[in-house]
This record gives sequence, structure tokens and C-alpha cells, in this order.
Amino acid sequence: MSKGRKLSVRFKPCQTREQFGMNSKGVQQATESAPGDGALESTQIHDVLRNDRRRLVLERLRERDGTETVRDLAEHIASVESGESPPPRNIRQSVYVSLHQTHLPKLDDLGIVAYDANAKEVTLAEHADEVTVYLEIVPKYGLSWGEYYLGLGLLGLLVLIAERFGVPVVSAVDAAVLGGAFFALIVVSAVYHITTQQSSLFHRLKDR
Repeated sequence: MSKGRKLSVRFKPCQTREQFGMNSKGVQQATESAPGDGALESTQIHDVLRNDRRRLVLERLRERDGTETVRDLAEHIASVESGESPPPRNIRQSVYVSLHQTHLPKLDDLGIVAYDANAKEVTLAEHADEVTVYLEIVPKYGLSWGEYYLGLGLLGLLVLIAERFGVPVVSAVDAAVLGGAFFALIVVSAVYHITTQQSSLFHRLKDR
């Protein structure tokens, strides 16, 4: 280097943890970004629903008008898994840790829930309807809507067959009247089903 020549050195700004994709412990990690304004991909929905705990979280939030604490979610899921109420402490603790560290952050990243890690509160978010539309909450010893419609269809078929073979009482009613009655019952049931299903197409269009 010749005498009197100045050396120019430029420094690049240091990347922050967030820019480099590090977690709070300084370990680099791959982050799963939310789909933004677009809809969730089918693979993402499948991945969410194939896990029992994530599915139970979404079912519970629907039952509780969209908001629940992590502690209550853990209590509920532990009761379902153990079949005991209250559930054993070790199972409840295991569920709590997995929700806090894995499942809720994943759902939050996808925009399905909003998870407040400080307040330990979970709320259904923007993309929740895209997932919960595939869920159907069935009370214990109750019927799913699929089972209800199947039973209604079979009953209608049996009644029409009975009318055709002249079974007393049933044969006294015209087949068109019987068919119309069952058709009306199906329509009324479908209307009730749609209006009570918060994630139906009707509700999604109304909320736009």
C-alpha cells in the first residue's frame, strides 16, 4: 500500500433477529408465513385438521363464541384425551405446553387464530372459517347432520314403499303428499343447519 493512501471501509447494517429469522433463544428457524389476503391452501387446511389437538382447539373456540384462555383449552382437551374430569395434572400440563409452544403459534401464523402469548388468550381470526367449515360439532350421544339427513332420507323411502304396498294408515295418504312433506322437512332442516352454522357460505358472504 502506498504511503498516504486512505483506506475506505464500509460496514453493512447488522441484521436483526427478526430479519434473520431467529427465535427468542437465538436459534435460526424457518418461519411459516400466513397466506396474507389469499385463502389457505388445501394442504395447509389438511395439515391443521389432521392433528387432534388443533382440531379440538377450533371446535372448543366455536363452542365458546370464538374466545378462550389457554388454560381452559388445555383443561378441555386433557379431559377429552383422558376421559376424566378433571383430567390428571400431568396430562393437562402436557397439553398446555404443546398448545403454547407448538399448536397455537402455528394456527396464529396461518391467521386461523389470534394468540396473545402474554394474556394467554386465543381468539378465532380471519382464516378460521376456511378451516372450521370442515368441522361439525356433535354432542355426546347426538347425531351429526350427515346422520340426520341420511336417517330422514331412509325414513322417507320406507314411508313411500309402505304406501306403495298398501300398509294401513300410510296408504291412506297420497304418495305426492308424503313426498312433499318429507321434501319440505329436508328444506326446513337445511335452512336451520345453514343459519346455525357460523362458518357457512351464508355467514361468510354476509360478513364481507
